[in-house]
Amino acid sequence: MQVHRALFCGVSLTAGSVREEEGKQSQRKQAALPKRRRVAFKAEEETSLCVLLHTFYPRAMSQSLLGRVSSVGWGCCSYSTLKSCLPILSWLPRYKLKWLQMDLLAGLTVGLTAVPQALAYAEVAGLPVQYGLYSAFMGGFIYALLGTSKDVTLGPTAIMSLLCFSVVGGHPHQAVLLSLLCGVIQAIMALLRLGFLLDFISFPVIKGFTCAAAVTISFGQVKNILGLQDIPHDFILEVYYTFYRIPEARIGDVVLGLLCLSLLVMLMLMKKSLGSDDIPYSTSSRFARKLVWTVATMRNALVVVAATLVAFSWNGYGHQVFTITGETSRGLPPFRPPPTTYITDNGTVVSFGEIVEGFGEDLVVIPFMGLLESIAIAKAFASQNDYRIDANQELLAIGVIVLLSLAFLMPAFYYIPKASLAAVVICAVAPMMDYQVVANMWRIRKLDLLPFFVTFLMSFWQVQYGIVGGIAVSGALLLYNTARPQIKVSDHGVLVMELGSGLSFPATEHLSHIMHTQALQASPPRSVILDCHHVSIIDYSVISEIRDLLRQFKLRKVRLYFARLQPAVLKVLLAADLQDLVYTHSVDAALQMESGTSSMTDANFVQSQNGEEMFDAEQKEFSNSADQ
Repeated sequence: MQVHRALFCGVSLTAGSVREEEGKQSQRKQAALPKRRRVAFKAEEETSLCVLLHTFYPRAMSQSLLGRVSSVGWGCCSYSTLKSCLPILSWLPRYKLKWLQMDLLAGLTVGLTAVPQALAYAEVAGLPVQYGLYSAFMGGFIYALLGTSKDVTLGPTAIMSLLCFSVVGGHPHQAVLLSLLCGVIQAIMALLRLGFLLDFISFPVIKGFTCAAAVTISFGQVKNILGLQDIPHDFILEVYYTFYRIPEARIGDVVLGLLCLSLLVMLMLMKKSLGSDDIPYSTSSRFARKLVWTVATMRNALVVVAATLVAFSWNGYGHQVFTITGETSRGLPPFRPPPTTYITDNGTVVSFGEIVEGFGEDLVVIPFMGLLESIAIAKAFASQNDYRIDANQELLAIGVIVLLSLAFLMPAFYYIPKASLAAVVICAVAPMMDYQVVANMWRIRKLDLLPFFVTFLMSFWQVQYGIVGGIAVSGALLLYNTARPQIKVSDHGVLVMELGSGLSFPATEHLSHIMHTQALQASPPRSVILDCHHVSIIDYSVISEIRDLLRQFKLRKVRLYFARLQPAVLKVLLAADLQDLVYTHSVDAALQMESGTSSMTDANFVQSQNGEEMFDAEQKEFSNSADQ
């Protein structure tokens, strides 16, 4: 049961070939580095990555998925290319010693927050608590070399820990292998520039999943608050057996857990009540504010340490009042490749292929969700602090703190009460339950609640099914809007149909149906002016349908006019050599031509038989109209 750090180095070498920013952007960003202190203020609020899953440079991978791939050829050996691959070469020469004090303070504060959270999220992932520390320290050193966002910390998160548990079921060897495979998949996605696929995961799906994950994780910690053992991990069964076994709750765990929750909430509210730093304060008031801010920021570490001391005291007098963490491995695991097979308790050897087959579709879901989470966090900090990507110095201090914890504090972790770690997890995920977003979607667009609730409800069955189900519903809605574009119909003696969006092959049947019912099957049949100024591209299926419609209009002795065609669309229509194609540069010109008030030249229409030379003249008219 040991973590194999070789996988971190292997994926890091892959990431070294991915450039994070162009050289000019890197120079421009370094000209004005933001303040360091707010790193510590915000870092404990943001989430990072899953246990063992994204220990290797997640933000670097996230940005690379946006399409920033390193240059090839002779330029790959240049110093500018090397700096783009290793951002530390850009910010380190510009680093000022006066920043060191605040960076150390930021690293100390975030490190003291990261240690108890790493321990708690390891419990969520079903892994021994030392695995949370393994995943928390390694990423800091690698990201200091490869990372480009200065406001993030690396370590386990609630969501990714939950996904990790749903796949590996608490088996450390499988968790290590899963992290390696996910890293390889992310590296391949980066090289193939597949980051656009993340755009198909809509906001309602993300919020539905995060809300469901918050409920699942929070309730999963209730058993630790109550001191209950052997509760099933399936959510429905977990709810049932938790309530069923409430009479078995341990009084010590309940009291300690509720007390830790109360302290955490109180400190969090105290921090929020501090207000803005822009208001001038007296020296004593400033000192008091800084003291409150420091204590509130390190609340997780302070609460866990206090609870550990209480548990140690009771155990010293021979009273087993609390459920404690127990034995943990001390120090770092050996440096070796991850296992590709493992032996079950009954002696059965599970091969690499069987392990991968067991992962199933989760090998796709987990890398996507991890990258989506990483990108969202990095973008949020970059937008708030007015930069795009920057270097990260504080993570070195964080890594040192976690290393010291691994080396010297592991025996002390024996006495950490599980109720205190449960309180940390509950307080960390509670803000993810965003009830306001439901009201906003109801007010703005009620249809978005459908993928939200599909994702939310299905996630209680299996979190992976919730994500896939929500994406499927969002995709269906997107395809429906593509296949059924809005068509505004107005009567000017002749029907004018304005396409509200583009025209692609799924929409041809819908357009044909409206033209048949409202124009061709009317008595008498009516001409139609099709306003196409929203149409930017058409394909062969659309051309085939247009050819059939032109034939139907000609048989009924009426006309189909195309108005306000974009040059690229007009070029495709002319290349198709459509018989009886008539187009104008405006709807008014088509109305005049239909009413017979102007000659064919004044109406400014052309038939496709007139040849390609008319296309150039019409294109110039479109350009002149656009300029006006």
